[in-house]
Amino acid sequence: MDKLNAIASFVQIVEGGSLTAAAEAMNKSLPSVVRTLAMLEDSLQVRLLNRTTRRISLTDEGQTYLQHCRKILADVEDAEQSLSASQVEPAGSLTITAPVLFGQMHVAPLIAEFLEHHPQVEVDILLLDRVANLVEEGIDVGFRIARLEDSSMYATQVGAMRRVVCAAPELLQKTGVPEHPNALSEFPCVRISGPVFGDDWNFYGNGKKFTVPVSGRLRCNQIAAAVDACARGIGFGLYFGYQAAPLIAEGKLQEVLADFEPPQTPVSLIYPHAKLIATRTRVFLDWMAPRLRAALDQIKL
Repeated sequence: MDKLNAIASFVQIVEGGSLTAAAEAMNKSLPSVVRTLAMLEDSLQVRLLNRTTRRISLTDEGQTYLQHCRKILADVEDAEQSLSASQVEPAGSLTITAPVLFGQMHVAPLIAEFLEHHPQVEVDILLLDRVANLVEEGIDVGFRIARLEDSSMYATQVGAMRRVVCAAPELLQKTGVPEHPNALSEFPCVRISGPVFGDDWNFYGNGKKFTVPVSGRLRCNQIAAAVDACARGIGFGLYFGYQAAPLIAEGKLQEVLADFEPPQTPVSLIYPHAKLIATRTRVFLDWMAPRLRAALDQIKL
């Protein structure tokens, strides 16, 4: 039995909704499809589908196996695409999303360089400070600074980002440099709308995570405005390293509480694996990953 062919047949049966539809889609006879499914189930020693005269449905084992089969087929498609991508000049449009400030600082300049090398490609950049659904919104590649929990996505990690607490030197002269994160509950803080840098800031000490509630007179929905306010002495701020690094380098912000920072957050290129990756997408990923990795390595934090 050709196991890969059997896996493809099984997926086609599920997606087609019937053995007959699968046979037609694959241009095979119905008895051939039935035999392939029976041989697959026999080799696995488990029933994958419940079959009646009117419909088929996945068993619990079949549901689990289906997820693995789709990933296997996607991996095969990726391998074939990667072999041909270097031989074909990419063309067409790409839709890319990234966080607003990260996109402005690191993604957009590299995309401009990419377009100089690939004149037949067009790119639509969506800079969003929210998690976009790549499949539903028709996005080809996303730049994400987060721990990825969505198993339906492929990810290429290109770096990791610190989360740093900082304040203007003028403010630190008034408050003193805090020795423990708990002190922040008594100091003004600039908060950012959302769950990451909102009213509760996460830290690590003695091998354990703990949270400190913070408050202040200013809350922003944009990172750049929050960092600027922090540099003007409005309050302490919690930011990803790339967001604060330029002002720290200029001496307008000073990092504090480095001994209590949480583990670094992965920076990844993500894309849906459930659909065929176009040559232009593969070329973009292969081109972007090493260059962005090198750019992030230059952040002096």
